[in-house]
Amino acid sequence: MFNVKHDDIVILGLKDGHDGAVALIIGNHLEFSVEAEKDNGLRFSSVTADTLLKIFHMINKPVDIVAQSGWSTGLSSESDSIGAGYSGLKQIIHHKRSIFGHDVTYFSSSHERSHLLCGYGLSPFPQGQPCYALLWEGYFGAFYRIDENVNIIKLGSALDNPGDRFAFLYALADPTFNLGAGQIRLSDAGKLMALAAYGENGEIDEDAKHIIATLLDENLNFRQLHKQHFRNSEYYNIGLDDPRLASLAHHLSNAIFNLFRDAVQQLVFDDAPLLIVGGCGLNCDWNSKWKETQLFSDVFIPPCTNDSGSAIGTAIDALLHTKGLAKITWSPYAGEPSHTDIDSTGTFISEPYDRRRVARLLHEGCIFGWVQGRYEMGPRALGNRSILAAPYPRENLVRLNTIKKREGFRPIAPICLEECMSEYFYPSNPSPFMLEFRKVISSKIPAVTHVDNSARPQSVNASQNLRMHQLLSAYRDVSGVGVLCNTSLNFNGRGFINRLSDLYRFAREHELDGFVFEDTLFLNPVQHNENVK
Repeated sequence: MFNVKHDDIVILGLKDGHDGAVALIIGNHLEFSVEAEKDNGLRFSSVTADTLLKIFHMINKPVDIVAQSGWSTGLSSESDSIGAGYSGLKQIIHHKRSIFGHDVTYFSSSHERSHLLCGYGLSPFPQGQPCYALLWEGYFGAFYRIDENVNIIKLGSALDNPGDRFAFLYALADPTFNLGAGQIRLSDAGKLMALAAYGENGEIDEDAKHIIATLLDENLNFRQLHKQHFRNSEYYNIGLDDPRLASLAHHLSNAIFNLFRDAVQQLVFDDAPLLIVGGCGLNCDWNSKWKETQLFSDVFIPPCTNDSGSAIGTAIDALLHTKGLAKITWSPYAGEPSHTDIDSTGTFISEPYDRRRVARLLHEGCIFGWVQGRYEMGPRALGNRSILAAPYPRENLVRLNTIKKREGFRPIAPICLEECMSEYFYPSNPSPFMLEFRKVISSKIPAVTHVDNSARPQSVNASQNLRMHQLLSAYRDVSGVGVLCNTSLNFNGRGFINRLSDLYRFAREHELDGFVFEDTLFLNPVQHNENVK
């Protein structure tokens, strides 16, 4: 339960629709961001009754403002509006409403504003510093200026629906995809990003060029496009393992980025920093390329750049509207604390956590689940809800994808001591949220090196995540390597694990060698017997 000072305004942000979340701001601090898919919920879940009941226990007085992120029903952003609706920069709803017998202020602004205010409010740039903002996701593909008074001006659109157009290619090639016109699976864009790394820069055939030209046609109503329109194409249901698909994905990825870069170059008039928000902000290749353009003095991408940050963004918008404040203090570990909900873990044998012992077992080949503190906000495992393994041999990549029940072409991310980044990656500057590609410059970490010699590392320092930094330091002492494999701890199709019972079941069903839950190490009997002190 969070204690609230009487003079601190309390704002509860709500985001409906996929990637649903509830966020609480007290004063100017983000107290929590609880996401519906986390705690073993369905991926991309909307806010559920269970989510609401959990957050009701996490505050100790009625909130002052309920801030609802705008949304829309149906497939179109122009469908019936929820709150202030999906798009628009001007419409604000602000009035009194009774909730549970208490008068509160109801606030709503658009989904568009929620992304922009999330990026602005979490960024390290001071209020009053003008910023550019790129919002690209399933619907929006536009460029903005946020001025010194936090007024948002849309400078221009590059291409609507960029994220969904990108994901469409995966659906086109996948024989199992059978959704209707204009529909995509939310997980496909990330999979296509991984496949694109297998592609080559060489010439592509006319069929592939036609697909790219169609998908980048700004006059195309994407919501009316169905994969059946390409039924005569060689790429229709070609299968996900065909190398021609990887090359097409590579070229499409480059084409989308180049289109946006060329459009943005015409609109930039100074070197203000750039905020990248929307689901396309999870594309590490594009993020790295934006930095390489050197169009901006700095680039910031929040860890919750997708819709999981919209509840936070609308709460910040309400704070701005009410108090004139658009900056908050925050931690990426803003989710729920872990929950010990069982007394027994069956045959797993428990012992007090010792980082040196865990480091040695990882070096010897063990794969462990790892739960510490509060879970991360956003979709990336940042060292509190992880599966950990040694970054060698290469076979650990196969083992981890098998455990995760994922496609074999999917990469596994590295987590690295910040002070060791220059030994393994270029460029070597910190990457705390795992949102950029870096070139791998060491042969010591093959399990986290993608086919194109890249990786999306997370860097860790002691102030950011002390427990993980200590484990990585102990692992370096044992192995000479300051890097571990780090992939999210979740059942396939579910969000992060948060309960001891779920972690035990995952470890048993997926044959982990053990797991760490807060201050306890649990080993399966085989590992325990082989590693008795």
